[in-house]
Order: sequence, then C-alpha cells, then structure tokens
Amino acid sequence: MYNPTVARLTYRALLGRRRALILFVLPALLLVIAAAVRGFSGADDQTASDVLGGFALATMVPIIGVIAGTGAIGPEIDDGSVVYLLAKPVKRPTIILTKLIVAIAVTMAFSAVPTLLAGLILNGNGQQVAVAYTIAALVSSIAYAALFLLLGTVTRHAVVFGLVYALVWEALFGSFVSGAKTLSVQQWSLAVAHKAAGNDLITSDVGLPTATVLLAGVTIAATWYAGRKLRALKLAGDE
Repeated sequence: MYNPTVARLTYRALLGRRRALILFVLPALLLVIAAAVRGFSGADDQTASDVLGGFALATMVPIIGVIAGTGAIGPEIDDGSVVYLLAKPVKRPTIILTKLIVAIAVTMAFSAVPTLLAGLILNGNGQQVAVAYTIAALVSSIAYAALFLLLGTVTRHAVVFGLVYALVWEALFGSFVSGAKTLSVQQWSLAVAHKAAGNDLITSDVGLPTATVLLAGVTIAATWYAGRKLRALKLAGDE
C-alpha cells in the first residue's frame, strides 16, 4: 500500500524551493521566539508551556499541516496533472495512502523537531514540557495531514479552507469556546500531552480516551473519504 515512485514525486512537490521556504519560516520563528523568551525571562516551566501551546501547537503545527496535506495532492488535481498519475497501474487507495504518509512525515519533521528544540531552549525539558508538546505535535500531525489531504481532494480552495480551520476554528473557537473544544485536534493532542507530562502545566478539556478515539477516527475517516473521492475521478478512457 506504499508506492516509492508516488512518494518521491510527492516529496519533490512538497519540498520544492518555494514551498520548502514557506515550511521553514514558522519553525525558524518559533526558535527565535524561544531564544528571545529564554534570554529575557530565563527558564520557566509555565512560560515554556505557554509558548509551546500558544504558538507551536495552536498555530505552527496546523499551518504546516495545511501546507503539507493540501500540497500533497491538491495542486495535481487543480492543474489536471493528476490524470497522468491515475493512468499508471497504481491502485488509487495506494496513491492516497502514500501521499498521506509523505504529508505526515513532512508535517512531523517541520513541526515536532522544532517544538522539541524550542522546548529545550525554553526550559531544558523541565517538567517534561518539551517532550510532552513534541508528542502532541507528532500525534496532531497525523490527524492534520489526513484532514487537509482530504480537503485537497474535495475543493480547489483547500488552502483557504485549511487556513480558516487552523486559524479560526482551532486557534480561536477550539481554544476559547467550550462546546467547540471537543471537536478540536489541538485539544485532542493536548490530552495526550497532559498524559505524557504527568502534571497540570498542560491541560485539555477532552479526556484521553475520547481524544484517542477521535484522533484515530478522524484520521481513518478522512483517509477513507479522500480515497473515495480520488476513485470517483474519471479518466477519458474510463468512460
């Protein structure tokens, strides 16, 4: 269910000069912020948690997920070049799963690694803050990649809708509106981080069992529906 050729083409598309530059901006900004906060405030566990939760998990991870998830397939559908891929003797579920794996890998690399480094800069992993948020970034990367890959298959405006979800729903409603928190990938990953940290520096309004089920359910459902949408695309020879 993994095709190396599809993976190579997807990596090349995602890590091209222009898109890679965008991917590096937010991680670099996080590290600059972490260094500045440490320089001005010193090592403080609560401050470290606030920075990693408020910027890394709430902003950086979902935006990188948007770039990687939608970019894994959206441009090919938009410009019509996907027909050349679909004409190859590769099963369409294999195409989706391969692109999902690539999107997850890119999202993890550009979000979890900077989160860990920023946490170490901020407080040297005091109270397990750096490791806990890194685990949250890894877990949320999977769900975000699946969600935004699905968006890339269903709309030509996937990036716009993805950013609205990431910046309005996740960062605003998912953080401050109680009823919306249950439907927030950020809150689900915070539940995992809370368990990993083992303290109250990291909290979530969603319990770990619920968060685990929702993370897995959304990832599986989004992947399945993306595969279904791709199978629905018709080539001229399919008629």
